[in-house]
Amino acid sequence: MKKNDVISHFGTVTKAAEALGLTKSAISQWPDEIPKLRAFEIERLTDGKLNAEFSHYQQVPSN
Repeated sequence: MKKNDVISHFGTVTKAAEALGLTKSAISQWPDEIPKLRAFEIERLTDGKLNAEFSHYQQVPSN
């Protein structure tokens, strides 16, 4: 999930931060591809309108 997609969905960084219970600063620190757990949280929060896209996140191999 891309940071720009999240911001576009909510309209502004401020609105995205409010919806997620974060600060604008926290969102500005995200890389372009937002952290995996946050992406899954946003997918649930938006009822799937934004998709976490499992394929974008590599799985850690089991030992």
